[in-house]
Amino acid sequence: MKYRLLTLLTLLIPFFSIAQEKGLDEKVNDAFMPFATWWEATVLTSVPIAGYNIPIVLILLIAGATFFTIYFKFPGITKFPLAINVVRGKYEEIEKYGLEKVQQHMTEDGDIPDTIRDESEEGEVSHFQALATAVSGTVGLGNIAGVAVAIALGGPGATFWMIACGLIGMSTKFVECTLGVKYRDVGPDGTVYGGPMYYLSRGLSESNFKILGKILAGIFAVLCVGASFGGGNAFQSNQAAVQLTSMLNLEGGATGVIIGVILAVLVGIVIIGGIKKIASVTEKIVPFMAGIYVLASLVIIFANIKYIGDAFGMIFAGAFSPDAAIGGIIGVIIVGFQRAAFSNEAGAGSAAIAHSAVKTRYPASEGIVALLEPFIDTVVICTMTALVIIFFNMDAGAFDYGNGIGSTVMLNDTGAYVGGVDLTSMAYDSVIPGFRYVLTIAIILFAFSTMISWSYYGLQSWKYLFGRGKTADIVYKVLFLMFVVIGAAATLDAVIKFSDAMILALVFPNMIGLLILFPKVKKSFDRYLTAIRKVY
Repeated sequence: MKYRLLTLLTLLIPFFSIAQEKGLDEKVNDAFMPFATWWEATVLTSVPIAGYNIPIVLILLIAGATFFTIYFKFPGITKFPLAINVVRGKYEEIEKYGLEKVQQHMTEDGDIPDTIRDESEEGEVSHFQALATAVSGTVGLGNIAGVAVAIALGGPGATFWMIACGLIGMSTKFVECTLGVKYRDVGPDGTVYGGPMYYLSRGLSESNFKILGKILAGIFAVLCVGASFGGGNAFQSNQAAVQLTSMLNLEGGATGVIIGVILAVLVGIVIIGGIKKIASVTEKIVPFMAGIYVLASLVIIFANIKYIGDAFGMIFAGAFSPDAAIGGIIGVIIVGFQRAAFSNEAGAGSAAIAHSAVKTRYPASEGIVALLEPFIDTVVICTMTALVIIFFNMDAGAFDYGNGIGSTVMLNDTGAYVGGVDLTSMAYDSVIPGFRYVLTIAIILFAFSTMISWSYYGLQSWKYLFGRGKTADIVYKVLFLMFVVIGAAATLDAVIKFSDAMILALVFPNMIGLLILFPKVKKSFDRYLTAIRKVY
């Protein structure tokens, strides 16, 4: 298969030289940019606080996450071991069969026999598959390109605020994914339909907010479809196209379109199969691609271990006393939280769609699993990327912090502006020569897995809006694949404006619902902990 793809790419290279004057890529970008700019300005509407214009969506995101962290007593720390055990399957019996049935079959010694069977078990995927699918939707190019942009524009201090966002985001993810399982809908054929659309409509109806619930659910579904086209799709194909173009030295006015068509074909092959097919692919791709990236990051970190103290010193100093040139402390906080929010999506509610398909009778069990996502995504992988970028700039002096335009940063030696993925590639290649080729493969895998996961998120929202018929599914999938091509053809600036705003917009309806429904999460959580204590 891989040889056929290489052959196809080789055959298409001659066509990359077409349409030099006002090429097809540029025409696509000209049509896309005005809407992207308007949408970003709309979603990031700000209010003046202490002399800074702070986006309302970030205030809501940070306030909600902080509240959940305190209310649930820092679950990202106190329940971290429990989350690991749940993923390992330690409590699988009670999750599959329920406390009452397990107790009926327990031996006098407290052992649970392997003979319990229950054909009414709901759900489609395991805890690990649900986690892998959700992580594949968050661990993507936001960790590579997004972090580089954050460090370049906000300085090393942005790293601190990304980590802070990841830590409190663990609590938000726990709340939304517990609700995702609690209010999911299971079709006659066993297919699961879940996510914020369902817990907003059903949960708020239970809490005597029926009209509000329907309105918020509808708004979320529309925005989630848009987010699947943007952050979950166009941004990913854009950065994959940039990296391929750079590595293969491709030129031509239709380069992005052609790469986008190839990616669209590959994505289309997978998304036809639904969540089970997506989960089976992502559970293999995610550990592999994350392993490559983490290993390379560790090699560079250990190669610069003597500078680790200086790097963290810059991170902490920049977090609380940054240079005015990079926006001051509030400016750095905004950059850090905005990039982290795009990276881990805690508060956006998107991951709850994947987690709702898990096989369990206890909604809180999947909420516990979900809190691992922001830790893996932001606290671990984003921090590693940030350290590599900081080490690179300490050694090479490649760019000045805060010296950028939009989503690009100016290089000191050439004066050229480069995007986040190019900057990350330069940093890794400076220590591991030739790693840009490996990174290109990792980027394509990151992009591919994120796109197929987000196709599922968007499709579930589309079904909520337009029904569960095959025709509706086909229409959505065609539109989704069109945005793969649009993203590959458009510029990074246009794509990131649209993508950032689409994912952040999800916070408005989702967080409002979470702040009303969190007591139901507490009840589900207590029920699950009680069942564990009685059996284990």
